[in-house]
Amino acid sequence: MAFTPWYLVTGGLLILMALTGSMLRRLPLTTAMLYLTVGVGLGPFGCGLLRLDPITQSALLERIAEIAVIVSLFTAGLKLRLPLSDRQWLFPVRLAFGAMALTVGLLALIGISLLGLSLGAAVLLGAILAPTDPVLASDVQVESPWDRDHLRFSLTGEAGLNDGTAFPFVMLGLGLLGLHDMGAYGWRWFALDVLWAISGGLGIGGLLGSLVGYVVLYLRREHKEAIGSDDFLALGLIALSYGVALLVHAYGFLAVFAAGLALRRVERQVTGEHPPEDVKAVALVGEEEVATDPEKAPAYMAQAVLNFNEQLERIGEVTVVLLLGGMLPLHALPSPSWWFIPLLFLVIRPLAVGLGLLGASASRAQYSLVSWFGIRGIGSLYYLMYAIQHGLPLATAQSLTALTVTTIATSILAHGISVTPLMKRYEKWTRTADASPG
Repeated sequence: MAFTPWYLVTGGLLILMALTGSMLRRLPLTTAMLYLTVGVGLGPFGCGLLRLDPITQSALLERIAEIAVIVSLFTAGLKLRLPLSDRQWLFPVRLAFGAMALTVGLLALIGISLLGLSLGAAVLLGAILAPTDPVLASDVQVESPWDRDHLRFSLTGEAGLNDGTAFPFVMLGLGLLGLHDMGAYGWRWFALDVLWAISGGLGIGGLLGSLVGYVVLYLRREHKEAIGSDDFLALGLIALSYGVALLVHAYGFLAVFAAGLALRRVERQVTGEHPPEDVKAVALVGEEEVATDPEKAPAYMAQAVLNFNEQLERIGEVTVVLLLGGMLPLHALPSPSWWFIPLLFLVIRPLAVGLGLLGASASRAQYSLVSWFGIRGIGSLYYLMYAIQHGLPLATAQSLTALTVTTIATSILAHGISVTPLMKRYEKWTRTADASPG
């Protein structure tokens, strides 16, 4: 394979994005839309430089998507600074558990009744497409750890949690297809894949994130050691929490997200409710002086790790969306099935959100935008590759691949076009509501 064209394409694309990034934020465009377009152009229907079959090369794609997702989940955890006792957490928790479970059920019903899938394949389809994405949803997530906007916080928390809470349904679908041991009457699935894997993943991530955070701060504040390696700290904590969770058969996605939350919690316990300017200014002073300062060290550590992870997240987005664009023409939905995507975005997602948040305190604008911005992306691609690697029959794999790849691509385009105008309108509405008396 000739690598010279890849150097040219990659270099040109990255420089283009660096030069036009601020301009894109003002237009109804996202970086993912451009990556997808370039990927299609590099694929079989373009210049033919990118030839990738998601079924025969599912192992490679699974690993690439896996890395992109865990980096993004850790980043999402670091951004959520509110304590877990805050009532604002109820919104994302209800979305990630209640609304997502309803989405799986509704998609499974559609899969059986309208797509002709078996029960196992229909449940698996629901599990693949139910979770929202932490990678591609960055434009609607919190803009900083001090952003307390209800809508952005809810979408960030949902994306961080439901990439792990979807896993029990993936295992259920595989079990119904005879590809995973669920035990008699499903006891093993419920005990291990639901109760243990969820609680274990959250517990492991929370414990390791807190432990690593306290050890690093102790070394920096008491001995002026462990300075200048925040990139290693980020990568190490991601890999350690994910690896330990997988080792004990817990959900690594939840562990990584919880590790990010725990590291941020360590910072918040020391920094407290300082104004954002006090904490953001930390990174502008000399590194060693601030990194070892008893009061500023926690904020510096958390901010440095977050900055590094955000760069990794962008690299992961480029890689996976380019690959998605390359495989899109070969695995698009047949025209008779195009009704499925509008049904998911315009009926199933709003219905699941409405039922999942029944009685919740939110404005009509927030309900509407949460319902619309159920962005599907790299997490769904990972679950698809994971299922294929577990031995999906070829016909089922081809059907689910077409549905998943086309849904993700449509989500990138539809949500990408709408995100800038809708979020600007929401921010204007928020400012007006805040300024109004009473």
